[in-house]
Amino acid sequence: MKKLILFIFCFLSLSTFVFADTLVYFSPNGGCQDAIITEISKAQKTIDIAMYYLTSREIAEELVKAKDRNVRIRIVLDPSQETQTYSKSRYLIKRGFEVKYYTGSGLMHNKFAIVDTKVLITGSFNWTPTANEKNEENLLIMTDSELIKKYEDRFGYLWERSRKGELLQGQEEQE
Repeated sequence: MKKLILFIFCFLSLSTFVFADTLVYFSPNGGCQDAIITEISKAQKTIDIAMYYLTSREIAEELVKAKDRNVRIRIVLDPSQETQTYSKSRYLIKRGFEVKYYTGSGLMHNKFAIVDTKVLITGSFNWTPTANEKNEENLLIMTDSELIKKYEDRFGYLWERSRKGELLQGQEEQE
C-alpha cells in the first residue's frame, strides 16, 4: 500500500511538473491582460516584445515599472504604431524605451514577448483594450526553453530589420 501511495504521489508530482509549463487564457475578459501584467511584474532582467498593436495603458504602465526596476526592455512594433492615435509607442519612447518599427514588407503581425529568456507570452492577443474586452482572442504563457530559443531568434531577426522609433515633430503621446 505504501508503494502504491508513493507511486501515485510521484506520478502526480511529475505530471504536474511536465504539464505545468503552459498556461492558456481566452478573451474577452478571460484574464489575458492580467496574465501579461503579472509576467511583466515578475521580470528581473529582460523583456523583448514583438507586438502588432500595443494600446493598453495598463500594460504600458507595468512596462514602465519594470524599466524602473532596471529591466532592459526592447520593443518591435508594426510601423502603423508610429502614428496610430492610441499607440503607446510615443508614451514609451518618451520614457526612454528602446522601441523600433519593423521595416520589412507586409505587416509585423507578431504578438509575443520573452521575459528573462525563461517565459514566452504569445497567441492572437494584441495588447489592446479591445482585445481584452471585446475580441475572441487567445494567450499562451510557456516555459519551454527550446521553444523560447526559437522566439528569441525570431526577435533578433525582427530587431535587426527595424528602425529606431523617435518622437516625430508635432507628435503628442496619448495617455
